Amino acid sequence: MRPADLARGHGLSTQAVRNYERDGFLPPAERTPSGYRVYTPLHAAALRAFLALVTAYGHQRAGRIMNAVHRGALDDALDAVDRGHARLLRDRETLAAVRQAVGHLAAEPPHPTAATATAGGPLTVGELARRLGVTPATLRNWEAAGILDPAREPGTGYRVFREGDVRDAELAHLLRRGGYPLDRIATVVRQIRATARTGAVTGAGADALTRALDDWQRQLTARGAAMLTAAARLADYLSACADPTPPDPAGAQPPAG
Repeated sequence: MRPADLARGHGLSTQAVRNYERDGFLPPAERTPSGYRVYTPLHAAALRAFLALVTAYGHQRAGRIMNAVHRGALDDALDAVDRGHARLLRDRETLAAVRQAVGHLAAEPPHPTAATATAGGPLTVGELARRLGVTPATLRNWEAAGILDPAREPGTGYRVFREGDVRDAELAHLLRRGGYPLDRIATVVRQIRATARTGAVTGAGADALTRALDDWQRQLTARGAAMLTAAARLADYLSACADPTPPDPAGAQPPAG
């Protein structure tokens, strides 16, 4: 098929298909004697896999996965997939911890999870940055925006992040990935802190917080479903790569005589 045929079948521009091939998200196309690209069902399977991966993991990670597949580094591709699932699980645990904080934090401390536990005591700014995969400067910006309020170590003045601070940082990280601005995140975190002190959230703040938590839950559910679809599309493509010969439309039986 021509580039235009492949593009039209997926709602893309012809240039987008060429760019995906250039960037290694599709296997190289054969060329006609006059230099025109010729795409096959294998390219269509690669494009379906890549687009599903973009929906599930984002453009950057999807590109890394397809690049790894095309250089024969399947373990690297699967590692990127696994890391995406690990991040989703971490986001689910963060959301669960926030819901628990809203409902029960004042009456009963939340059960430690991977999102809230700080085994070994408080974290330094560098340790928390590594945990989240951000820079220390990012954490300082969040502090300046009122999202974080770490204690200071006596004598040195170094920041120390305790369990509640880690919860706030995990929540901020989750919301930033969802596109929330810093001022809105600061409002939500302040509401969570108020819940920790009083054991109740009331009025408009409660309604806004409930809507936000429900919205995050829907986003996580949609991302998990998208990952299932992406896994199926990637598996289909890997199978096609292993046996790229399309089936004989006439069937497997040889002609009589």
